[in-house]
Amino acid sequence: VAIGAWLTYRTGFVQIRHFGLAVKTVFSGIFKREKKAAGTITSFQALSTALASTVGNGNIGGVATAILVGGPGAIFWMWVCAAVGMATKYAEVVLGVHFRVTTERGELASGPMYYISQGLGWKRPAKYLAYMFCIFGAATALFGTGNMAQSNTIARTSVEAASTIFNVDIPYWLPGIVVTIAVGMVLIGGIKRIAHVAEALVPTMLSVYLITGLSYVVINFGQIPEVFLMIFRHAFSPSAAVGGFAGAGVSVAIAAGISRGVLSNEAGMGSAPIAHGIAQVDHPVQQGVVGIFEVFVDTILVCSMTAFIILSSGMWTDIAYQEASGDLTSAALSTSIPFASIVVALSSFLFGFSTLIGWCYYGEKCFEFLLGSKSVVPYRYLFVALIMVGSVASVPLVFALGTLLNGLMALPNLVALLFMGGIVARLTRDYFQKTGKKSKA
Repeated sequence: VAIGAWLTYRTGFVQIRHFGLAVKTVFSGIFKREKKAAGTITSFQALSTALASTVGNGNIGGVATAILVGGPGAIFWMWVCAAVGMATKYAEVVLGVHFRVTTERGELASGPMYYISQGLGWKRPAKYLAYMFCIFGAATALFGTGNMAQSNTIARTSVEAASTIFNVDIPYWLPGIVVTIAVGMVLIGGIKRIAHVAEALVPTMLSVYLITGLSYVVINFGQIPEVFLMIFRHAFSPSAAVGGFAGAGVSVAIAAGISRGVLSNEAGMGSAPIAHGIAQVDHPVQQGVVGIFEVFVDTILVCSMTAFIILSSGMWTDIAYQEASGDLTSAALSTSIPFASIVVALSSFLFGFSTLIGWCYYGEKCFEFLLGSKSVVPYRYLFVALIMVGSVASVPLVFALGTLLNGLMALPNLVALLFMGGIVARLTRDYFQKTGKKSKA
């Protein structure tokens, strides 16, 4: 949050002043397919790949665990994380495009490991930070946010849907096998296939979940003021024990909201510039503003809707769901919409599937930086195998591991962002002075 606030200042509040440009750039990119600049994938494909990894089960299961751990006030701190995180994501993407390289295989590559090693200017310390990022990035892709947390939530929401709708008990490993096979088939084709799948999948999965969520909001519209009051009240005062909820102090709410916010939107983690950095753009800022839109959609839109569903339902105080994740979201949505657990299970599968293919690419690039291109294929086999492990693991273990690895991965990237804010500010001034673009927002 501190780095995000610093970058907000250095970029002249770019996420506010140029939010209109961000929206315009994204929607114009949906219909623009011709290649006009150097890059591997289009700007919208890069956004779709990044959104595929960010709009994942952190939006379904992560929000649920944030509330169960930190109470309603955690959502306020999740919003704070997103508000400044938009500037952080903008800076990461700008640096990613600016410092991207061509690898030994003739492919473009981007990410913090490249802008740390090339732009930080510390030589040996920068090299160590770049390696540190790749080690923790690979670990996160294999054991944390990018893998096991996704398959775990997919398994739990699928089991909940089978039990609620069809009165059938299925083991967690069954949906685990399905998603493992599906992800493995996509990963064979590399980044271009991942980008094409993400481009088609992301708008579809968002539409399914948002339409269902909006239906719930309309049905329970009268509870909106009460939910907002609950969030703001408990953001600054302890949450009392209610039902099965054990209560939480303000510090716990802050920690839960920020950690789950980062789990969801990944601002500051350094993952998104690996995808955004190879987009077909003429200037880094053109893709940087797309990163602003990514955080907005992920946290302000999707996570907020999930939070409203859970809090207005009252299910978050049910003792039966105190160690739940996505299955709490499913149960909450089902209180007003029949067969909602099927929608949540489908959304969880699509969200998790998209995140898995996006994060496999992120981890692959980290492995390639550390060990060379020969490590890519063995890494993919290991990644796919661990999907199955995550589906049968316990919720507290998976999310605790994900939180730990998120922090370790973010650390070297945040150090770089702190000292490279001047480069981001210079590139930002350069672009807007040359183009004269202004946001209408």
